[in-house]
Amino acid sequence: MGSPRFAVPALRALHAAGHEIAAVYCQPPRPAGRGHAVQRAPVHEAADALGLPVRAPPRLRKDAAEHAAFAALDLDAAVVAAYGLILPEPMLAAPRRGCLNIHASLLPRWRGAAPIQAAILAGDAESGVTIMQVDAGLDTGPMLLREAVPLTPRTTAATLHDQLADLGARLVVRALAENPPPVAQPGTGAAYAPKLSREDGRIDWSLPAAALDRRVRALNPWPGTFTLLDGAVLKVLEATPEAGEGAPGTVLDEALLVAAGVGALRLRRVQAAGRAAMDAAAFLRGHAVRAGSRLG
Repeated sequence: MGSPRFAVPALRALHAAGHEIAAVYCQPPRPAGRGHAVQRAPVHEAADALGLPVRAPPRLRKDAAEHAAFAALDLDAAVVAAYGLILPEPMLAAPRRGCLNIHASLLPRWRGAAPIQAAILAGDAESGVTIMQVDAGLDTGPMLLREAVPLTPRTTAATLHDQLADLGARLVVRALAENPPPVAQPGTGAAYAPKLSREDGRIDWSLPAAALDRRVRALNPWPGTFTLLDGAVLKVLEATPEAGEGAPGTVLDEALLVAAGVGALRLRRVQAAGRAAMDAAAFLRGHAVRAGSRLG
């Protein structure tokens, strides 16, 4: 049970390990992209490639027919990875070994929708994957396996996403093979990672440069970070903190060093509206951004 690209390695790993996959559940096809063409979820595409049956109900909570159909699968276990729908009690209780969730954090830290981004935003030294049994709470179930990975000063959400997707695939295969005893989550250290919106990507130049660097890396590729240059949106795709001083948002040199609340941020890769992404030098050849200009 999963929908986005994060869940695809787990599906493939379960199939490769020889498990009988009775059904693959994912979100239904929806309009996406600039053309709003209807697209199937990445897990749907992967399941089709493997010749597996796919179910894509739009809702589950009060659908007794879906609950019965799920129970009729006579499952040993269900594996859940970023499915996108909350499993109601009848479905949680149906598999003999319960529903095992691949969660992209070291629980109880960063329960919720955006654990990968939250770990980078907070400047955590490590992230990881927890395999947990799903209960009625929000990522509160007992843990079966967990493994940490270090975060570097240049880790982005894109690179961490792929790393944790592969780690989760390996750990869930282990959990099914080894059937480790469940361990309750610690009573302290819980933190919540709320769902992100596009507005979360707007750069607040009053923040320290180190925090802005983390935001650029944490929100890459979605929702992305942006600022305004001469009233137009300028996406900031890559940046590094440097020494510098000035009113927040002020351009300090001819190479896109911008003053922050503390220190400054060097914009290294940007994208203007309707244009391709490019490094700062290429952007500046077509856009005169002088020292003293203001971004907002």
